[in-house]
Amino acid sequence: MQYFPVFIDTDHTHALVVGGGEVAARKLELLLKTHAKVTLVSPWCCRTVEELCAQHGVTVLLRKFEDDDLNNKNLVFIATDDPEVNQHVHDLGHSKQILVNVVDNTPLCKFITPSIVDRSPILIAMSSGGVAPVLLRYLRQKLESVIPQSVSRLGEFSERFRDKVKSALANVTERRYFWEEVLDGDIAEHVVQGRDKQAAEKLDALLNNYQQQQRVEGQVYLVGAGPGDPDLLTFRALRLMQKADVVVYDRLVSPAILEMVRRDAEKVYVGKAKSKHTLPQDEINQLLVSEAQKGNRVVRLKGGDPFIFGRGGEEIQTLLEHNIGFEVVPGITAATGAATYAGIPLTHRDHAQSVVFATGHLKDDSIDLNWTALAQPQQTIVFYMGLTGLPIISRELIAHGLASTTPIALVESATLPNQRVVTGTLETIEKCAEQVDIKPPTLIIVGGVVALHEQLNWYQPCAETQLSKDSLQV
Repeated sequence: MQYFPVFIDTDHTHALVVGGGEVAARKLELLLKTHAKVTLVSPWCCRTVEELCAQHGVTVLLRKFEDDDLNNKNLVFIATDDPEVNQHVHDLGHSKQILVNVVDNTPLCKFITPSIVDRSPILIAMSSGGVAPVLLRYLRQKLESVIPQSVSRLGEFSERFRDKVKSALANVTERRYFWEEVLDGDIAEHVVQGRDKQAAEKLDALLNNYQQQQRVEGQVYLVGAGPGDPDLLTFRALRLMQKADVVVYDRLVSPAILEMVRRDAEKVYVGKAKSKHTLPQDEINQLLVSEAQKGNRVVRLKGGDPFIFGRGGEEIQTLLEHNIGFEVVPGITAATGAATYAGIPLTHRDHAQSVVFATGHLKDDSIDLNWTALAQPQQTIVFYMGLTGLPIISRELIAHGLASTTPIALVESATLPNQRVVTGTLETIEKCAEQVDIKPPTLIIVGGVVALHEQLNWYQPCAETQLSKDSLQV
């Protein structure tokens, strides 16, 4: 992130605009929406600048820029059509440690002005770092169309009652829950419709209810984060992630998904990797209990779905023992995500009339499965966490009746830009995996449907992560 986004308090800011054309007018118009004192220097001014300066009492210096014009200035916009003047003012301002913006010349900008959606006191600022202004304009138009002007009323209403709520509710978490309830309910609707009196009465009643409560009741949400691509999150999962006080997440939650968690939430990593546990499962269970007992809204974020090899059942049993409230939010399980993004339908009338999900290791790290039930014709088998046991899986399926030529696929980092798919047969797959150094997290798909991969493979990850066709199968 080259440009750090900040909002500057303009109450004591003295800004200088160098230039008097239409480009300068755009920056002047923005500055005049703030509390900043504004001075403009230019040998001439276009009509727009003249009108803005006259209307808002801007100090205008009708002459060329002089070095002393930068004295006591905090912010400078340079918008002349003379590159030498622009460079000179930039260098001088930089030497004085003044924030300088040379319009339409990003390399000479010590700050850049974002694209703004103005619902004062609510402001939304966006930037592309100067590299994609048309895209930025497109996004702003989208936001302008979906964020109503009435949002400004909600901002003003919240400001009116902020100190009162802060005095009444000392706990930060309680205040956040309170304001969420205000903004999600009929109080906000009253404000939007201009019924401030009714809104204020309801807010006072709600605040009184919060003051009467002994403490905030904690809650745990077991949330499926899906197979990795953040676009595959459910709406409910995203909403809870952005309301969480504490997020307990595992190794299969991708960094892109973690970025969507509420910025100031506490994030606790409890990942597991090839028999290396950051926290044993029993301690994870107790962690959820202790955080909820503190009154926190806890999101237990799991790759895939919480109830498919996600140990969600074990965690809920512990919550029940301690009378902790909980909800479960399903996610796209890794099996369907991996199969879909690899172009492998889990069922197909010509290849598989049933599908079975199996774990690649049990609680004691063994792979003692019902191999006879798994090794059935016209059936797809998906193994979770089975990469380490791949040789055993192949050997046992062959020993229990599947042909050694049965197709098998390994899908690494499913749905992500670095996804890789390696195909082979039960007899050759171990050698294939060794050749390309396949890594966890990897799902294993066995059955005739794997033969459709080459034909139906629609997902094209980043070019640099793709394997050559010759390295995909033996």
